[in-house]
Amino acid sequence: MDEVREKMKNFLINSDTSGIELGAFLANRFPAPYAPYVVCLPPVIGTRKTVLLLLLLPLLLFLGALFTTPIGRRVPLLATLFANEDCILTMPSQLQKAFRPPESCGFCRSVHGTVPRLANVDPAEFARDYAYRGGPVIVTDATTNWTAMERFDYWFFKRVYETHGDGPKAERCQFFPYQTGLRDIREALSLPEPRVRYEPGTKPWYFGWSNCDPAIVRVLREHYQRPYFLPRDAENSAIDWVDNVRLPSWQSQLKGAKEWILAPPPECLYQCEFLSVTVHTGETIVLDTNKWYHKTNVLPGPISITVGAEYD
Repeated sequence: MDEVREKMKNFLINSDTSGIELGAFLANRFPAPYAPYVVCLPPVIGTRKTVLLLLLLPLLLFLGALFTTPIGRRVPLLATLFANEDCILTMPSQLQKAFRPPESCGFCRSVHGTVPRLANVDPAEFARDYAYRGGPVIVTDATTNWTAMERFDYWFFKRVYETHGDGPKAERCQFFPYQTGLRDIREALSLPEPRVRYEPGTKPWYFGWSNCDPAIVRVLREHYQRPYFLPRDAENSAIDWVDNVRLPSWQSQLKGAKEWILAPPPECLYQCEFLSVTVHTGETIVLDTNKWYHKTNVLPGPISITVGAEYD
């Protein structure tokens, strides 16, 4: 039991990278004219009134987001406020884990030691043996003919966004700042060049972008295709993503290398193993991240760039 607890502690599954505190959430998303909705509570009031105000605060924020109109033009503030959130109110991460339905453990019981690496795999074979079993599995040759391997870099994405990303759809695509402090994709693609190059003294950066803009999708997919090994009857998501998915998914390592550390859910700790695997440039990892607890470490060397999508 102590060994299992130590593994879970080292794995850091209790860290919350998808949520931020309410105060920071509101401060980051309300422009200055709306700050009073957040901060204007009387300094000295009775306990009963304090409780009442706290109970009414979510309603006031919601109404303010719906009906407040800045001078000169109306801004869809509610859409802007929650553009990068899956839910208006997010359940704390520990409660999410508590109410998660238990897994049967069959997806991980047969995985021992190493993650399978495949090449030139037939889609029918992949569908039968790997596609829907939860993974993980690595396909080493899926990106062989992709021009994304050479073309995709920070500056490429910056040019694409500056050319096609000024529409409302691009602004509302989900953005994953993780813990970098970046507010949106526009800010992420406006970093000073020394920081982009990770020069000494600059802050590290790491972000994900779930692109949902059709114009940008067309540009990106000129440089990569649906992985050849996916089952022919599988539907590929129209959204390009990096994380936060609901179905089995693939992720191709276009540049750099990334270590994946996978842990079974708590109910499977005595039946399944912890896994560690490195995905190298040009390789594609396939797994169901709804079943595996996972974290990734970008390894020293070139910047890490990945692209992926869900499939069903």
